This record gives sequence, structure tokens and C-alpha cells, in this order.
Amino acid sequence: MDRDIARTVHDEAAAARRGVLAVSAAFVIWGLFPLYLKPLTHVPALEVIAHRIVWCVLFVMGWLAWKARLAEVRAAFRDRGVLGRLLLSAILIAANWGIYVWAVSNGRVLEASLGYFINPLVNVLLGVLALGERLNPRQWIAVGFAAVGVTWLTVAAGHLPWVSLALAVSFGTYGLIRKVVNVGAVAGLSVETLLLAPVALAFLLWLAQSGAGHFGQPPIHVDLLLVGSGLITALPLAFFSTGARLIPYSVVGIIQYIGPTLQLLLGVFLYGEPFAGARAIGFCIIWAGLAVFVADSFLRSRRAAPSRPSPAVNRGPGPRQGP
Repeated sequence: MDRDIARTVHDEAAAARRGVLAVSAAFVIWGLFPLYLKPLTHVPALEVIAHRIVWCVLFVMGWLAWKARLAEVRAAFRDRGVLGRLLLSAILIAANWGIYVWAVSNGRVLEASLGYFINPLVNVLLGVLALGERLNPRQWIAVGFAAVGVTWLTVAAGHLPWVSLALAVSFGTYGLIRKVVNVGAVAGLSVETLLLAPVALAFLLWLAQSGAGHFGQPPIHVDLLLVGSGLITALPLAFFSTGARLIPYSVVGIIQYIGPTLQLLLGVFLYGEPFAGARAIGFCIIWAGLAVFVADSFLRSRRAAPSRPSPAVNRGPGPRQGP
């Protein structure tokens, strides 16, 4: 009996380690994504997104076929309610991708990172507005810090940090829709990209016919990057959807900050984007709100720990993230 218990504990610990590694890998890839996009700055954002959609369909559908999970895609297409919601989420994620690619191409990596720092707090606020959820005092303090930080940045810059807000709101709303749609993460992405693929493919064919497209033109590394954009979209999501099922939601909530932190470091130290004075103060105010938010999540997870299942069987989907 003791040997069986020890084996179970060992298996659960091994599953938790695999979960942490898989989720961390996903957020590292998302955090380093500007490195992938920078060589494509001469390619218009719409063309990059069109390639990302078309190639992502092929990779994701191939992965689902390998896992014998294509039935999930067929089931989603047969349900009009699910299909309608996924069409809306597809439009939102395409907009999110387009804004992100444009931001990286135009030297706004810091603004993009801020969007993903704000995103968890936007998710909390959307839960209140759309799902009738209630916030405790610490969560209201966290949201208040974010509001003050955004206001500070707006006053300092003379305009709204629209890139950050657009990324946070579009992805937050996308996550809200996906939260209420009963479909897996990868299967849902496949349906979304399948819905967008005809428009994306038609756009790419039009570009090729008009001679304005960049695919098939030298240098060859541009073609490889455009094709690989589908893989770089699908791979971290596969890591995330696998790992998030093996570890508690609260752990995923902390790991998710790897992504925007890496983006911030790239923007400041590699791309030399300005980060001082009023901008630094605004970021610090928002980070203070995130600190309160993470502390509250940690405290609530500790209180709930006795009634929770072990990490190896914790099947909560965790927060969705990614540019």
C-alpha cells in the first residue's frame, strides 16, 4: 500500500513538472515572438497574418489528425451556436494578431508587452461586466492600479496607449468567448483558422497575381518565416493546452507573466525603445496592481488547497494567452 501511494505521489509530481515545463515553454515562445517577427518588418502586417492563418490551418489540422481528434472540429461545425461564437472569436484573434504584428514592425514592442501585462486585469473586469462575477477588495485595488497606470500613460503621452488597450481588450474578449464555448483549445483554433482561411487565401492569391506579395520572392528566409508562422502559432498553443491541464490554475496565472516580461526586456535592451521617466512610472503603477492581483490569487489558492484535487488531475483550462 505504501509503495502504491509513493508511486502515485511520484507520478503526480512528474506530471506537475511536465505541466510547468510545457506551459513555461509556451510563454517563452510567445515572449520571444518579436525576434521572429522583426525580420518580416518589410512585409505588411495583413500579409503576415494571412500567411499565419493559412499555414496554421495546415499544422493544426495535421496535429489533430495525428491525435485522432478531427471529430471535435466536425462537432463544432455542426453546432450553429458554437460556430457563431467561434466566428466572432476568430475575428477577434485575427485583429489581435494584426495589431501585434504591426506593433512589432513599428517599434512598439513595449506597448505590446504592456497590453499583455494588463490582460489579466481586463479578464477580471470582463468577468464582472459579462458574467456577473464579484470582485473582492484586493481585486478592485488591482483593477484600480491598472486604471490609474493607463490614465498616467495617457496624460504623459498625450494620447491613449491604444496598442496596449487594443491588445488587452481584444484578447480578453476572445478569452471570454472561448471560456463559454465548449470546445478544446487546439480544436477551437483549428475551427477559427478554417473560418478565416478562405479570406486569407484569397488575399494571398490576389497579392501573388498583382505582384505585390512577398512569398516566392528572394530572399528565401522570408518564405521560410512566413510558412513557419503557422507552426510558431500552433506549437506554443499545443504546449499550453497540454501543460495547463497538469498544473493548478494559480500556477499558470503566475507563469503567464513570462511572456510580457520577455517582450519588455527585448523592447528595452535589444530594440532600444525608450523606457524612462513617465513611461517607467506608468508601468510601475500597473505592475503594482499586478502584484496585488497575484498575491490575491495566491492567497485564495492556498485557502482552497485542502479541497482541491492533486495537480496531476487538475483539469482547469487556465488563462489563454499569446500574441
